[in-house]
Amino acid sequence: MNTLKRVVIKIGSHSLSSTTGGINDAVIDRIARTITTLHNQGVECVLVTSGAVAAGMSKLNLKEKPKDITGKQAVAAVGQGILIEKYSVFFEKYGLTCAQILLSRIDLVESAHYRNAQNTLERLLKFGVIPIVNENDTVAFEELCFGDNDKLSALVGGMIDSDMLILLTDVDGLFTANPMKNSNAEIILRVDDISKVKNLADGAGSYVGTGGMVTKLQAAEISTKFGISTFLMNAARLDEIVEMPKGIYPIGTMFPPCKHKLTGKKRWMAYAALSMGTIIIDNGAQKALTQEGKSLLASGVTGIDGFWERKDLIKIVNLNGEEIARGFAELSSEETNRAKGLRSDEILKLIPGLKSEELVHRDNMTVIM
Repeated sequence: MNTLKRVVIKIGSHSLSSTTGGINDAVIDRIARTITTLHNQGVECVLVTSGAVAAGMSKLNLKEKPKDITGKQAVAAVGQGILIEKYSVFFEKYGLTCAQILLSRIDLVESAHYRNAQNTLERLLKFGVIPIVNENDTVAFEELCFGDNDKLSALVGGMIDSDMLILLTDVDGLFTANPMKNSNAEIILRVDDISKVKNLADGAGSYVGTGGMVTKLQAAEISTKFGISTFLMNAARLDEIVEMPKGIYPIGTMFPPCKHKLTGKKRWMAYAALSMGTIIIDNGAQKALTQEGKSLLASGVTGIDGFWERKDLIKIVNLNGEEIARGFAELSSEETNRAKGLRSDEILKLIPGLKSEELVHRDNMTVIM
């Protein structure tokens, strides 16, 4: 029985690069063959790929990646066409058509842009085309870039409501320690609570890729909160993915979906949209939001950071600075600062004509913690 109907597969530049530089055609071939096999089993596939910079460096005979953002963008601009051409050639070899989708952070910030990207992906899948997604490195600027395609792959999974996100790396999964440094490290086959294993990926000593294991766990956290299973595995076992629809999994780490998943607009609010400011709340308000399912009242607010207008998206953090929720503010930052700590009747006297006593209504909020 096929348990998977739609999957997102993410592969990084480290797994795609050849030992001599540039893109390894043999790996592209295996990806195309594997996805074709899944496609023929009735599984819709979206591929999130890195590799544009590596391809551009090879074409330009560069030995080192440019350190400045403009240099990286220029190299990516050269490599992007090379990368998608390689994918097109190998997918056509197996009888499939692929399409390039370049997304920047700003494309997911605006709800209308988000829906447009979502609709395009859905239509391509309906046509039987394989969408190949990458960050639009040539136009992204540092403050609005994903930094690594791991998070992008999780957001794409949520956008199309996939059944599973498969993260391909250069190790077999999440280990109790860095397996490249500790021979006693053991693989963890299943993680039900990501918060308990985050310390295993701390620090710059990543196992893999640009963001290493840290960004893999961040992607898994987002994906599982969307109700999407996440599987972390070695790209060397790529061919074994074709057995997954039968319930046969290769060696790897499974992150099962959360029971209380975010859906629809709340997915976008939680992880795709950019917040305009921050509201700091006390312990009582935190309990009301996270345990009692209530709206945020001004009486629980202790401070603010940033500037926003009414109906802008804001972050809600606790006294420790941990983000616990996001939502659309009913008051501007100036009004919120004046109203913080006050009761509802006091706020109505302070701000006449206010239609709601909630600072952030429950229906317009998503709890993250």
